[in-house]
Amino acid sequence: MIKRIKEIYAYRTMITSLVKRDLKGRYKGSVLGFLWTFINPLFQLLIYTFVFSIVMRNGVKDYYMFLFVALIPWIFFSTCLAGGAVCITSQKNMVQKIYFPREVLPLSFVISTFINMLLSFLVIFAVMLVMRYTFNPLALLCLIPVMLIEFLLALGFTFVLSALTVFFQDTQYIVGIATMAWQFLSPVMYSVEAIPEQYRMLYTMVNPMTPIIIAYRDILYYARVPQFSTLLTALVMGVVLFAIGWFAFDRMQRRFAEEM
Repeated sequence: MIKRIKEIYAYRTMITSLVKRDLKGRYKGSVLGFLWTFINPLFQLLIYTFVFSIVMRNGVKDYYMFLFVALIPWIFFSTCLAGGAVCITSQKNMVQKIYFPREVLPLSFVISTFINMLLSFLVIFAVMLVMRYTFNPLALLCLIPVMLIEFLLALGFTFVLSALTVFFQDTQYIVGIATMAWQFLSPVMYSVEAIPEQYRMLYTMVNPMTPIIIAYRDILYYARVPQFSTLLTALVMGVVLFAIGWFAFDRMQRRFAEEM
């Protein structure tokens, strides 16, 4: 594994180039260009504010913010799953003709998507400042490890899905349906307290995004430090699933060229 990490690090210039290309290509040809990175989450926030504050009144205080601090991380994760599934097959010519560690492709895609999420968080912080939300400095420090844990989790799933798509093209379509269902099975639009208490532990242990979303909401909406058990569960699940994803990818990548 150490040898493989060193090899991937040796291709850091290639990773940087792919990340830059992906970020520039997202809004290529549009008039506003990279500004859409900020406009998209801002418009989503305005829509949710209108819907849940005027049309569908919700009992949760400032429900739009309750939802938004969980929705942005979820969008990052779901984008990694959907877009990451085709990050190998979409670079078919490169994979067949050039040697490089194949991990470079899913890694660069997840990094570019992660950067996009970080920029979207600027909108969240700006709104919190305008609305005079309370910031807990100690809780905000926990935001960094939570983001890194989610990054590892997303990368692990991207490794597996990108490799599977090489062998089974239907994977990318299955992912779209599964991701939509997964969102409703995660506490993005509702609190984890809505789950019956007898099923709550199982709900948390089965769904790796549950402790991550809980942590984001604790930090940004409730302005409190997440419980240690929440962070520990997220860390263990993130690291384990990342390791499984990388191992599976390493085993399957040997046949990429011939399958494509």
